[in-house]
Amino acid sequence: MPSQADLEKRVQELENEVRVLRGRRPGRVRYRSSAGIGDFPLVSIAIGPDLEKGEWRGHARGVIAIGDMATGVVAIGGLATGGICIGGLSLGLASFGGLALGILVAAGGLAVGGTALGGAAVGRVAIGGGAFGEYACGGAGFGAHVVSADRRDPEAVAFFRDHGLAGLCPPPVRRNRY
Repeated sequence: MPSQADLEKRVQELENEVRVLRGRRPGRVRYRSSAGIGDFPLVSIAIGPDLEKGEWRGHARGVIAIGDMATGVVAIGGLATGGICIGGLSLGLASFGGLALGILVAAGGLAVGGTALGGAAVGRVAIGGGAFGEYACGGAGFGAHVVSADRRDPEAVAFFRDHGLAGLCPPPVRRNRY
């Protein structure tokens, strides 16, 4: 049986280990550069919860923002909002992600934007498996001017060719006539 002194020593060692472990935050990263524009840092990183601040997800805000949620000129995160956005759900001028909503460009599984590229694409110019737009190109295309598996509007063919996008459109279907 260990002596009283050995037990006290062991308790002190365990208390020191607990103190060290409490200082570490596994799965949590916070960084904010000192350089910035006003109160907006050049780089901000916020990943993981910060329970002391009541945050279940990190929200990075900066010119370049990386986090669970990110807001910035360049934003990368699960939810990304701002100028150029990359994320599961991205909302911005140019957005790339699972669900991308972009004013100018959107690319992703479901893309909605001025020019949209995706599995399902909705926009003025839409390219994807299912494309919905004024100029639509895809396996199933719907809109005013369409290039699809079963429809080849001459204006749409010329539009996509003139903009270097014809390679993204399905080739004409060759039907055998017997």
